[in-house]
Amino acid sequence: MAFDQNPELCMVVFKWIKKLYGFAENFTFNFTVLLLLLFSMDNTDVDPLPPLPKRLKCNACYKQYKKEEHLIEHLNKSYHSVHQPRCAACLKHCKSFESVREHVFGPLPRGFCSRLFSEQGCQLCLAIFGSPEARDEHIELCRLPAPVPLETSALSYIDPEFYVQVSSAENHVGRRPGAIAIDCEMVGGGYDGSIEVCARVCVVDEDEKVIFHTYVQPEIPVTNYRHDTTGLTEEHLRDGMPLKEVQEKVLQILYNEESLSNVRSKLFDGGKARLLVGHGLANDLDCLKLSYPDHMLRDTSMYPPLMKTNSVSHSLKYLTRTYLGYDIQTGDHDPYEDCISAMRLYKRMRGQVHKEKGNGTSITSNIFRLLDARESNKVDKFTLDELYAMSSSDFKCWCLDMRP
Repeated sequence: MAFDQNPELCMVVFKWIKKLYGFAENFTFNFTVLLLLLFSMDNTDVDPLPPLPKRLKCNACYKQYKKEEHLIEHLNKSYHSVHQPRCAACLKHCKSFESVREHVFGPLPRGFCSRLFSEQGCQLCLAIFGSPEARDEHIELCRLPAPVPLETSALSYIDPEFYVQVSSAENHVGRRPGAIAIDCEMVGGGYDGSIEVCARVCVVDEDEKVIFHTYVQPEIPVTNYRHDTTGLTEEHLRDGMPLKEVQEKVLQILYNEESLSNVRSKLFDGGKARLLVGHGLANDLDCLKLSYPDHMLRDTSMYPPLMKTNSVSHSLKYLTRTYLGYDIQTGDHDPYEDCISAMRLYKRMRGQVHKEKGNGTSITSNIFRLLDARESNKVDKFTLDELYAMSSSDFKCWCLDMRP
């Protein structure tokens, strides 16, 4: 409706703006001139507004771009794939589960998704169910009970020999590898107690059974037992196992009679060796003075879907409370408790179902890796759906550990 056809509306708008900006005389003058111009215009003299340019939308994260080359660049850098965390309501791809949580529960949540999750969604696994009743039944299973910590006086040593012998045939070619979780407790050495000295080691299997636990004789004098955190004293370590023997036991469990060359090969298909699960495995292996192939490590502190939105690691305490539904480290740090929590997180991530043809690893096969730089003009021959299909994950999803 033109201003010259509705002067009353125009005056209401003018008075409102004058009241809001009455202190600005220049603004009032300029607005008055604008109104006079609008009154003097005829509708027939006004050209219709040009149509808005069509925006291109990413099929995964729904970001919009004006130019196709910008969308292609986005697909190349975003590594969208079925292995990325997604909102169960709108199916939007996110970089991490933390991003999904901000999308649903954050300060500016998506309205539809937030309402659906509040009524039918699980805040632990971020799944949506058909009814609030089904959701409530699921949460009872999804929220796990906290493990009972091992007392510092109990289980001073468990020998893994029986475990290796019984389990030596549990994995073989064509079947998925087994997994164990490890956690080490460190005390302080050196004049200021800043040198990390391994004092306690715990290893559990996928069934949460302790297969190795021991205190470790320190190789250098301990100047800080960190008792408030570790609960350890000199008495605990007096009869501990020598570090060299601990190394042999841990490697025996890991390699499980598999040849060293097979385990180190990135093309290794499983065999009898075990995956090593933990939180901050670099610290544990460093204090044990051990190394293990990177492709056999499953570190919950370095797994992209479990990291913060800025790709910084979460604490194991936060991950356990957010994804498993219970608290840990409320008193002394217990390596058994940390082992169990890391293993549960790994199994929860591994148990996700991602429907995809092929093996889905595709870490090195993104759109511009598939096309030689000299042939980049071939990109124009693909539709946006085809480009999205060619986009791939930049990390190995743990669900692939379930595949033979």
